[in-house]
Amino acid sequence: MGAAWVAGVTRARGMLVRRLGVPGARRIAAAGTLDDALRGLATASYYRHTASGAALPTAQRGVTASLLWHLRVLAGWLPRRGVECLRLLAAGFEIANIEGQLRRVRGSEVPQPYSMGALSTVWNRLSGVSEPAALRAAVAASPWRDPGETAASMAVTLRLAAAARTAARIPPAVRWSAGRAALLVARERFVHGRPLPATAAGPAVGLLGRAAVLAPAYGDFRRCLPAAAGWALRGIDDPAGLWQAEGRWWRDVEQDGLRLASRTRYGMVPVVGAVAVLSADAWRTRAVLELVADGTARPEDFNALA
Repeated sequence: MGAAWVAGVTRARGMLVRRLGVPGARRIAAAGTLDDALRGLATASYYRHTASGAALPTAQRGVTASLLWHLRVLAGWLPRRGVECLRLLAAGFEIANIEGQLRRVRGSEVPQPYSMGALSTVWNRLSGVSEPAALRAAVAASPWRDPGETAASMAVTLRLAAAARTAARIPPAVRWSAGRAALLVARERFVHGRPLPATAAGPAVGLLGRAAVLAPAYGDFRRCLPAAAGWALRGIDDPAGLWQAEGRWWRDVEQDGLRLASRTRYGMVPVVGAVAVLSADAWRTRAVLELVADGTARPEDFNALA
């Protein structure tokens, strides 16, 4: 195993030490105000992009920006194959940038895009695009393929494409990707009541199978899912409960990631595991900040996140 993998795995494991974790999240959840909660993050890995006095959306974006910053640092320690893995695992940041750029060229005010650096797939070529049609064409000419014309089609198509690309290139993430796809399709079809865009059909069928994608009702959809995806909806008998499934998806990803990160071999697997744990920690931290900002949240609400 090359020295770059040894250095990268060592760095990835070291990053886990400063994550907030469940005990830290419980401490933050007990804060009296959002400002108190943000001050409590000063000793965690999110201090660089979060500051007291910030509004909730700004604070939550700071948490995700901190995660991306750590992934970019980690990429600097890894060989090319490791950087390719991180680029796939960080796809959600690029999707957020693409969606923001679409809103921006249509005249809306949006936050500054995430700085992708070496983790960009196409974003470095999109920041100057000023027309929706040009944006779609540029994305379509990249590994993302055609994202569709509307914001809604772009949102589901890009996320399903990211899941399919990750499953194809990162074997330890196949189960996560398939489960994520099941949640995305279920929400789109049976909560929002929208058919899948044609641009999303390919990756959806590749991960879930044609029978599931074409199922007429939620119960049929669940029954047709392959085992690699069906776990994400286990016990969710009604689409209204999908929010619980998403929390469970993150908790499963975190537990899988902890096991993978502890592997003794130096290579892709422990790095993927560490990134999964860091990503789940950022998700939980954002959710905890929202609970604190909502003065009516109850202590037991945290149990769905732990």
